[in-house]
Amino acid sequence: MHRTTRIKITELNPHLMCALCGGYFIDATTIVECLHSFCKTCIVRYLETNKYCPMCDVQVHKTRPLLSIRSDKTLQDIVYKLVPGLFKDEMKRRRDFYAAYPVAEVPNGSNEDRGEVSEQDKGNLTDDEIVSLSIEFYEESREEKKGSVENGDLEKEKKNGLRFLRCPAAMTVMHLAKFLRNKMDVPSKYKVEVLYEDEPLKEYYTLMDIAYIYPWRR
Repeated sequence: MHRTTRIKITELNPHLMCALCGGYFIDATTIVECLHSFCKTCIVRYLETNKYCPMCDVQVHKTRPLLSIRSDKTLQDIVYKLVPGLFKDEMKRRRDFYAAYPVAEVPNGSNEDRGEVSEQDKGNLTDDEIVSLSIEFYEESREEKKGSVENGDLEKEKKNGLRFLRCPAAMTVMHLAKFLRNKMDVPSKYKVEVLYEDEPLKEYYTLMDIAYIYPWRR
C-alpha cells in the first residue's frame, strides 16, 4: 500500500503563489508556452509592457501576448481547497468592490465574478460545517459480500448495521473511531478502524480531507 505523508501548506506555497504579487493565485492563469502560472490581473498587467514570461524569459507572443495565456480553473480550485478562508475572503472582496462601484462591468456576468458564490455552492467545505455520513459495520471483503448476496442472503446484507451521523468537517478519523467505540460499547481489546470502501483511513484525516480525496458529492 502506498505511504501517505502529511505536509505543511508552507511546503506547497511555491506551487500556489504568484511570482508577480507574492500572494496566492486568484483567477490562476497559465502561459501556454512554458506552463508558468500567475494571477490573471498580474500577468495581464505585466504583458502590457513585456512579451516574455517573468519566470523563464520564454517569448510569449511577439504581437499579441494575451493570446498565449489560458485560465487554469483546476489549479485555482486546488488553491481554494488548500488555503483556508481564501475563497470566502475573495468573494467578499468582489462583493465589496461591486457594491462600491455599482456601474462597473462584471466580466462574463457570472455569479463568481460578482462574489455571489458561497463556499457551499462552490463545493468547498468549511471547518465548522456539519457533514452527514453513513457508517456501516465491515464484516468481509466486497467480493465475498457480493457472493453472499448472489446466494440469496440479502436479509443479512440489509441488517448489516447502517448508522447515520452528523459531524463537523474538522473531525478527524481518530476522533470518529473513539466516538464509535464509546457509542457501540466496543471492548478495549478490539481495534476500531474506519474505512472508505475497502481502504483504511489515516487517523489524522479530517472529514474535509476525505471529501476532497475521494469522489464525494454534496
